[in-house]
Amino acid sequence: MSLKEELTQEAIVLLKQLIETPSFSSEEQETALLIERWFSKNDIPFHRENNNIWAYNKQYDPDKPTILLNSHHDTVKPNGNYTNNPFEAFESEGKLFGLGSNDAGGCLVSLIAAFTYYYHCENMAYNLVIVASAEEESSGDNGLNSVLKHLRGIDFAIVGEPTLLDLAIAEKGLLVLDVTVKGTASHAAHPNDDNAIYNTLEVIRWFQEYEFSKVSDTLGKVKMTVTQIDAGKQHNVVPANCRLVVDIRVNDHYTNREVLNTIKEALPQTVKVKPRSLHLGSSSIPMEHPIVQAGISLGRSTYGSPTLSDQSVLSCPSLKLGPGDSVRSHSADEFIFIEEVVEGIGLYIDVLKKVVLPEEIPNTAVLENNK
Repeated sequence: MSLKEELTQEAIVLLKQLIETPSFSSEEQETALLIERWFSKNDIPFHRENNNIWAYNKQYDPDKPTILLNSHHDTVKPNGNYTNNPFEAFESEGKLFGLGSNDAGGCLVSLIAAFTYYYHCENMAYNLVIVASAEEESSGDNGLNSVLKHLRGIDFAIVGEPTLLDLAIAEKGLLVLDVTVKGTASHAAHPNDDNAIYNTLEVIRWFQEYEFSKVSDTLGKVKMTVTQIDAGKQHNVVPANCRLVVDIRVNDHYTNREVLNTIKEALPQTVKVKPRSLHLGSSSIPMEHPIVQAGISLGRSTYGSPTLSDQSVLSCPSLKLGPGDSVRSHSADEFIFIEEVVEGIGLYIDVLKKVVLPEEIPNTAVLENNK
């Protein structure tokens, strides 16, 4: 059995273990232990801070560029429409079911396997550092962003998220707004021309109809969606305020601050707009970047991703790439095809071979002996 085949089998076992170990954001202690065990079993020294685990290739050279390999091991909570046990990893018709199988367990174990494949290689053109990160789903303070200060200079990154193994060369940013529309509180039996709920109708209509003028070739339009609304406590009391939550996906032609300023200028002064964060910006990587060209040479397509990932906290060029389908993420009865994981490991290895290694690649036997 070749090293790649051996690592693929072990990666699928690890994925099943991750599925069966609850790891909601900020509660990833047990899955972190599983990842530690992988590195320990393969004699790979690692570092841990909170629930983030990272490791460097054995032949790390500070004079060479460094590629970051990153994916996350936290999950969202299972939604109420599951018909399967979300924490039972089982196979059926080529699919591996379970919470986090697609987002992003399949990507994570594939990257870990590819990193392990190259761990002992000598004469690489680049260094490799892998980070299995926490709190991606919640954009928490103790996720990837918290360990970047410990990592030596990163030149570019591959972020493992389900992309059907195509190349997401751009990603929309996220801006979440808490919007408060004011009115005048009163008894419902009396006339009131300043009903906060009625005032909110115009605000909702503005978010529904307004279009930002700059359209991205890869990411399309800025998309604004009202996702929550809350007002009133009693049937006979007109509330003084109506609260909205607005989810905004920002393309690469705008900063989050520019979008926020446009909204504040357009809405009446009686409407209070408060951003939850401004740092989850859009990201992109040039088509001519070596990692993109490596993927294209292997037959992969490029596209712009509407969903957010840990790319948003990186200051270096980054590519989102991984097995699985983003449409399955956060869905009931989540699954990934076993073959997608197999292909994902192979693609990560081949992409890194084209970018990282010189023309003379050590063969599998040499790698196995080094191991």
